[in-house]
Amino acid sequence: MRNLLISIAIKYQGNYFKIEKAIKNNEKINDKIPIQKAITILDKQYPKQLLDLEYPPFVLFYKGDINLLNNDLIAVVGARNYSEYGKSCTIDIVERLSKHYVIVSGLAKGIDSIAHKHAKKTIAVLGNGLNYYYPYENKNLYQYLQENQLVISEYPLNVKPKKYHFPFRNRIIAALCKSIIVTEASYKSGTMLTVNEGLTLNRNIYAVPFGYNEMVNCGTNILIQQGANILTKENINDLFDKL
Repeated sequence: MRNLLISIAIKYQGNYFKIEKAIKNNEKINDKIPIQKAITILDKQYPKQLLDLEYPPFVLFYKGDINLLNNDLIAVVGARNYSEYGKSCTIDIVERLSKHYVIVSGLAKGIDSIAHKHAKKTIAVLGNGLNYYYPYENKNLYQYLQENQLVISEYPLNVKPKKYHFPFRNRIIAALCKSIIVTEASYKSGTMLTVNEGLTLNRNIYAVPFGYNEMVNCGTNILIQQGANILTKENINDLFDKL
């Protein structure tokens, strides 16, 4: 049954709703479809926290150490076009947290990439097949994570990145983690979509405050105004019990 699920996911290029329809219709699948490395919703290794989602992925294709999913996970996300302040905050937060937590992010340019680079252990959640480097400037980071950390995607090999994949991908980042940290963000961004999904799932939201004179990427201040926990160098030890 698990191989059938994987074959359906490959046939329908990871499209959740087409996979769901094929399962309900007991669709017959060509057994010549090569099986790709994956865990399914039927497997013991499947992260149970994903079942909190309205649309939990049926299959997660992966490269790297799948056992990283068994750790305490914290998401660190933020703007693609970041400031030096946002970068320095991200590095400090990730280096502190990664002593005890696995850092999860989306391998996008900007804050996501910085988080992956500075984490001891990290998981990247993609919006495309694992053999596509997107953005291409992160190719070396992709390769490193695939060999030494963990990269996962509900999209099988050869599925190109598409704009609508990424908002849907963000639900996986939010669901995997007990907490979501936003170090820098514009008000209307994919980061905010991740936060909204996290709120729906009752995840803890933390945001780094920006200064009075900041005019760009100060969406974190709006999150704080709306009730997110303020995260600073002074209180990080108190907010996370393992530090």
